[in-house]
Amino acid sequence: MPVVLTLLRIKNLALVEELEWQMEPGFIAVTGETGAGKSIIIGALQLLLGERADKSLIRTGADLCTVEAIFTGDDLQRLNPQLIEAGIESCETDLIIKRSFSATGGTRQFINGSPTTLSVLKKLGDELVDLHGPHDHQSLLSPETQLSLLDSFARADEQLDDYRKYYRQLQTLIAEHAALNTAETAREQELDLLRHQITEINSANLVAGEEEEIENRYKLASNSKRLIELASAISSRLSEADDSVLSQLAETQRLLRELERIDSSIAQFSSAHAASVVELSEIARALSTYAEKLDLDPEQLAALEQRVSLFETLKRKYGGSIAEVIAFGKRATERMQKIEGRDAELERLAQEIQKLSGQMNRAGEALHKLRAKAAPLRAVASSGEISRLMLAIKSALAAHDAIPLLVFDEIDTNVGGEIAHAVGAKMRTLGRDHQVICITHLPQVAATAASHFVVTKDVARGRTFSNLHEVTRKARQEEIARMLGGKSDSALKLAASLLKE
Repeated sequence: MPVVLTLLRIKNLALVEELEWQMEPGFIAVTGETGAGKSIIIGALQLLLGERADKSLIRTGADLCTVEAIFTGDDLQRLNPQLIEAGIESCETDLIIKRSFSATGGTRQFINGSPTTLSVLKKLGDELVDLHGPHDHQSLLSPETQLSLLDSFARADEQLDDYRKYYRQLQTLIAEHAALNTAETAREQELDLLRHQITEINSANLVAGEEEEIENRYKLASNSKRLIELASAISSRLSEADDSVLSQLAETQRLLRELERIDSSIAQFSSAHAASVVELSEIARALSTYAEKLDLDPEQLAALEQRVSLFETLKRKYGGSIAEVIAFGKRATERMQKIEGRDAELERLAQEIQKLSGQMNRAGEALHKLRAKAAPLRAVASSGEISRLMLAIKSALAAHDAIPLLVFDEIDTNVGGEIAHAVGAKMRTLGRDHQVICITHLPQVAATAASHFVVTKDVARGRTFSNLHEVTRKARQEEIARMLGGKSDSALKLAASLLKE
């Protein structure tokens, strides 16, 4: 089932206090006298499409304005991936959009009851509604708009993308060629700098992961005197001094053995004591060996200190770590080789530029052929001709469009006579594949609609209200007659004739 806007609800927007508009598929005409408030309907749709909310639009005396729309149709399910990505509940057959804003400036928007952002609302609105205002035809005079419309009608998106891709690549190569083809002096200066940087980095013979090892060795070496003192003192107290721990333990071990000979039940204590003596002896020997290894000469300490200092200098110049310094050196080497091979590189770039230029020209020719085939367009003079041309273009594009709702806001200005009949027929044809809402002042257009609504302005209790109601049969004939210039017998007969046609 195609998607249709089934309900538009407006509350406290400009002259509208409260309006609930239920719609059917097909071509819907909206008419009314100037100033009755027809533009409020467009304003409500624009708010639902994510346009900026102006608090001055809130009805005088009200604090909050709300606009709500319900779209219905099985085809709404194609929007579900987009909704789910935005954290919004998916659709089955109904999509509910609501927006509210207050006099204090706060604005809120909801899709299927979930709060959302204006950007999400606008992106979704672009999939549902195509709105054309009364000044759209003026944009037709813009070359950019002409090309955009032409490419859309010619289905030239793929060719345009190809052309743009080749153009961007070509500009990149041209810029690279120009940068490489700089003045000789600047090139030599850069080469001198690169050579110095590469030499400085390469001469350091850097190895990834070396920094941590050297810093640990330097830390130990710079504290070696104190470490040797501590290790030697411990070793001495354990085994070397006259009153060392191990010499005292030898006496206690002798006493335990004598005790064991008298009472064998304490053999376990004797064994544990002997094991402790062995462990303490191992500790004493290990500490003695550790102290001997730490006994570095001043030259070794100076070499480590110089290495650490070199690391800091290189990191300060070329990166925050030795790995980054190594990477900088590789990049500098590649850049130097590229500059030194400048002539060969310039030749390569020139060939690439020539190749890409050919590809871009071929893509441009394909794009030109599509545009030429799709354009019978020439300079137009009057605003009426421009309006009719815009209607024709919008209608032609809509035939290829998946957007369900097309809204035309008085873009038939300066159109009349037989052309007005043709416009009405075109709108009715569009209504077969789309839901079409047209705010019009032309009776010939309104008469072709499947349904017809009239906006009226009423005054009650000293306040002005805009209202919307459907007209059928006699009431519709009278509205068409009013649009023709009055409710005379001749106007009523002509209205009846238009409706019959």
